[in-house]
Amino acid sequence: LQDVASGQAPGSRGDEGSQRRWKEEICRILGEIQAPLSPLLLRLCHWMLPKLLTRLFLSVQLHRGQLEMVLRAARTPDVPLVFLCSHQSQADGPLLSFVLLSQGIGVPRVTVGARTSTRLRSLLQRVGGIFLPSGMAQTWRDRDEGLSGAVLDAYVQEMLRSRQPLVIFLEEPPASLRLADPARHWLLRVLRALRDGAVPDVLVIPVGIAYDAAP
Repeated sequence: LQDVASGQAPGSRGDEGSQRRWKEEICRILGEIQAPLSPLLLRLCHWMLPKLLTRLFLSVQLHRGQLEMVLRAARTPDVPLVFLCSHQSQADGPLLSFVLLSQGIGVPRVTVGARTSTRLRSLLQRVGGIFLPSGMAQTWRDRDEGLSGAVLDAYVQEMLRSRQPLVIFLEEPPASLRLADPARHWLLRVLRALRDGAVPDVLVIPVGIAYDAAP
């Protein structure tokens, strides 16, 4: 981050005022990506989701054999879990988060598309949702990402080091066969974390969600 900041403003490495401004900008970008988890909201959602699911669906079925494989993977020491999931509806994120949390895997960080209101975005961030920084969510660019890209790289590396489960949705709903631009950004960060040696390995787990009728 220091290299990127000094590259954008040459000669400012030792300037205290400039360093303070860059730190403020980095904190602003981090605030766009995530917010601190709210234990109260997490407990409330964990209590409400079963009631909501019984109203939305006649039943929710899990493949027991596949669930046992996921639990076995979660017990692998010092290896973070990255779940890759197709996107069928807006209910996918809460549903998958509830399943993983109820099985003791932990609170996953779930990538959320850019098309959300400010109020909903703030709520989702408090229960584990993460967003791309502004300007990166709209189009796919593999270069000239500047400070936002560097902060996102550092964020994903730290998240993987701390073994927080990461859920990446591969498409934007309605489901399509084309990889969505936000998914490209997140997958690129995971690959860079492996390339740079931030983590020795990553367990990639494909997840499928299917509905008889999507909500």
